[in-house]
Amino acid sequence: MERIIFHIDVNNAFVSWTAVDLLKQGSKIDIRNTYAVVGGDEKTRNGIVLAKSPLAKKVDIVTGETIYNAKRKYKNLTVYPPNFRLYQEMSYSLFNLLAKYTPDIEVASIDECYLDYGKVKKLYGNELEFAYKIKDEIQNTLGFTVNIGIANNKLCAKMASDFTKPNRVHTLYDNEVKEKMWPLKVGDLFGVGRSTLPKLEAIGIHTIEDLANYDLTKLTRYFKNQAKHLIDIANGIDNSEVKSIPDEVKGIGHEFTLEEDTTDINVLFKELFLLSEMVGKRLRKENKYAQVICVSLKDNFFRRYSHQRKLVNATNITSEIYEHSKSILKEFYNGESIRLIGLRLDDLHEENIYQTSLFEDLTKKDKESSIDKVIDEINQKMGRNTVTKASLANKKINRKE
Repeated sequence: MERIIFHIDVNNAFVSWTAVDLLKQGSKIDIRNTYAVVGGDEKTRNGIVLAKSPLAKKVDIVTGETIYNAKRKYKNLTVYPPNFRLYQEMSYSLFNLLAKYTPDIEVASIDECYLDYGKVKKLYGNELEFAYKIKDEIQNTLGFTVNIGIANNKLCAKMASDFTKPNRVHTLYDNEVKEKMWPLKVGDLFGVGRSTLPKLEAIGIHTIEDLANYDLTKLTRYFKNQAKHLIDIANGIDNSEVKSIPDEVKGIGHEFTLEEDTTDINVLFKELFLLSEMVGKRLRKENKYAQVICVSLKDNFFRRYSHQRKLVNATNITSEIYEHSKSILKEFYNGESIRLIGLRLDDLHEENIYQTSLFEDLTKKDKESSIDKVIDEINQKMGRNTVTKASLANKKINRKE
């Protein structure tokens, strides 16, 4: 069966959905054709631009900047408050429309999804013709436009949907990667974050083609285990499946919605420490060890990102879980404003068999695990945070549950 993936992305989602709602209420103005943004009150911490109209983009207003600064660029800018209940309803309407055609849909965020068209191509025919049909149906039925990217994998479908906007259909098949994707700036590659970009540019990698053809051994010096992944995605390689049903829960995880959105990685580190304590305690209570650690983030557009690492040796030690999760966060956090952070432990084992090196002290590991268990027991009896390791005490923070 031929592998054909769609990536469907709503154009200027929050502005478009706000516009549709206002038009339904009798407005004579389509704010998509005006200088408009959706954003929070500039007098509060949420006073930033969440979404902008095409005209607002033309005067250099960018997502994430303050409303105050945006108005300095265009004084007659109109600001509309976000309505997340409306956005959820619009999102549901979109995914419900697509579900008429196939159950193989993976929701990537509130305004985008992947669709495995290869499984239904025999029913609906040529993928380009079907994509135009779907695009027009969404516009005529729901009142907003989408971009659709078509490719042989999710990565390239995502890249294709980001080509010329709005209301367009683009392809990026395997045999089109060199022609259509390689000439782009390396910062345009999905998966290259804000922290990774300057490091790539510093070693002379400026286009996706530069990265695709870079020597793996040399790149590993700078990016370690991430190097092969970077070269793979630059070559349009992605073997991930469209997952319409979440994987069966087999791990231990927890997440926090932050009291306020943040771009401060040190704040995220503190939250990771609390999460490490919580999941570590649950792990030890079940007498298990985790070999995979996954950190997830959700930004203020409700987009979720995650990154995971498989450990050489499984662990149930809080300090090890914390140090690994910090390292993982550093690898993939791109500086976006974050509203939620999560930590998950997977690949759980009933016992731990160490793969040792000359430099590891296994007696110390066993001692740390035993100390953690004793601390768990004391805090269970005397109240949370009664006791903590001295080595971690300076990382403690208070938060409201």
